[in-house]
Amino acid sequence: MSDHITVEELAELMKKAAGVTVAPEELEERYDSGFDALGVDSLGLLGIVGELENRYGTPMPPDAERCKTPRQFLGLVNGALPAGA
Repeated sequence: MSDHITVEELAELMKKAAGVTVAPEELEERYDSGFDALGVDSLGLLGIVGELENRYGTPMPPDAERCKTPRQFLGLVNGALPAGA
């Protein structure tokens, strides 16, 4: 496991935890689009956060499930992951 979440990993998490399939290339193109525009609701984002907490064994920032865009989410989560996770 790396010490940061990539766009590819976020796309995989969106499919697994929120049931929304978005190609990583499309996610990169729509990096500043709202999660709602991508089809991910608040429960889906909460599922993604839970999946990351299980995967990395550490709590995610409390504001992670309130992020509006993939850019905001990845910035917040990657800043909180321990180095060498």
